[in-house]
Amino acid sequence: MQLNTLFLSILLLSSTILTAQTEAEKDPKAKAILDNVSKATKTYSTITAEYTLTIFNKDKKKVEEQIGKVELKGDKFKLEIPGNTIVSDGKTLWNFNKDAKELTIKNYNPNDEKNETITPNNFFTIYESGYKYKYDKKENVGKISCDVINLYPAIKPEKKKFHTIKLYIDNSKKQIVQAKVLMKNGESYVYTVKKFTPNLNIPDSYFVFDTKGLKSDQITDERE
Repeated sequence: MQLNTLFLSILLLSSTILTAQTEAEKDPKAKAILDNVSKATKTYSTITAEYTLTIFNKDKKKVEEQIGKVELKGDKFKLEIPGNTIVSDGKTLWNFNKDAKELTIKNYNPNDEKNETITPNNFFTIYESGYKYKYDKKENVGKISCDVINLYPAIKPEKKKFHTIKLYIDNSKKQIVQAKVLMKNGESYVYTVKKFTPNLNIPDSYFVFDTKGLKSDQITDERE
């Protein structure tokens, strides 16, 4: 699975907590913690977060690590990862390959089924739609004491390439500090938030990619 697809599939702020349908979804402890995270997240006008993505193979050996940065404002985001800058104003997605100096433009749909797990604009609220959830345990991430909540896909789980997302929540700050995506093939993708800064003043124009300086043959427009 491509890293861009994976990350563009864990951050839109929703106003509805997942409706309980199964015993896992009815877990009151998990729901109380997630409700608090949701309330805190929705007070932020913007979010800027620096993170690492670590990939482990089925033998639990680290095979790759990336450093990234994401900036969010409502349904808008800008994502910086090695080799790529990805920008969206909520309607259009610009993906700029820095090495090839090529830009691809697409329509952006955060609800696209191709977006399998985590997107820049749902990382901190991924649990709000399409998942069952259950409290697991307490565990430290570095020096931070976290509550661990397991998410399980509730919609067509047999078609997903992952079976569980583990959220590590700093309950004192009501923030998700780590997410582990456990794949059916035994691999795991671990997103760890290294720095979290809310409420910076970011203009809407920041989330529109500036194509000045690019030639027409460097731009591929796939919008319908």
